[in-house]
Amino acid sequence: MKDVLEYTSYRQYIADYYAEKKAKSAFTWQEFTRAAGFSSPIHLKYISEGRFNLSNDAAKRVAQAMHLVNFEQEFFCEMVKFDNAKTDADKKTHFKKMLAIADAHKAKILEGDAFRYFESWKHQVLRELAPAMPGAKPLALAHACRPDITAAEVTKALNFLVKAGLLKKDEQGRYVQTDTYVSTGPMDVTPVAVRGLHRQMGEIALEAIEGVPQDERHFSGLTLGITRDAYGEIVRKIAEFRKELVAIATRDPATDEVYRLNVQFFPMTKKSINKKG
Repeated sequence: MKDVLEYTSYRQYIADYYAEKKAKSAFTWQEFTRAAGFSSPIHLKYISEGRFNLSNDAAKRVAQAMHLVNFEQEFFCEMVKFDNAKTDADKKTHFKKMLAIADAHKAKILEGDAFRYFESWKHQVLRELAPAMPGAKPLALAHACRPDITAAEVTKALNFLVKAGLLKKDEQGRYVQTDTYVSTGPMDVTPVAVRGLHRQMGEIALEAIEGVPQDERHFSGLTLGITRDAYGEIVRKIAEFRKELVAIATRDPATDEVYRLNVQFFPMTKKSINKKG
């Protein structure tokens, strides 16, 4: 079983803990649940399956029942708070606390680097820009970015990209990408950072309407009346379109400039406008 510091889902940790104990002894959900102070014999089973939520107040009791100590208990409780958080801001706060605990104890959360990567537009831009400007110093890279950033921010972002394995240096000391394309993947935590990234990119797009010459940008849109079936088909077409664009962008290894494409498709009316009554 993995160390608790490598988890991002407290439900999965509970399920894995039970499975490991069960494999080695006659451990039961009733015994587990009683140790955590619950009256229902299958309460923790239902929590691990996502039927019930674990409250923040009960998290420490469950952590103690699993014999977690000190920072492990703190980490488990932050996982519970992360899952229970209602807003992205609160989720980010608790996940960053999880990262801090893991970092302090030399552990690596597998989703941590992905979270950090998608948390800031700077990582996205510099991952493309640094290889396109071989040998450029952080100040030159900073001057090439839109919006403006500092050389210190560039250095911090590049150090992270190298540490996360998203960039590496070749024999001449030039930055090169380790992969051509980075996707969010089926992660639990990353979408929180991605939603924040979409907000950042949306704000940058608004600035580009006035700040970038019209012949260097393209803005267009459609307002459509659709059915639910049409929505699904359009989303699939968007996914195919994105793949085609990646193929176009990556067929030539050279880069003249870094662009961002925002694909936004969202409702402008409330649901079920054709429902009677």
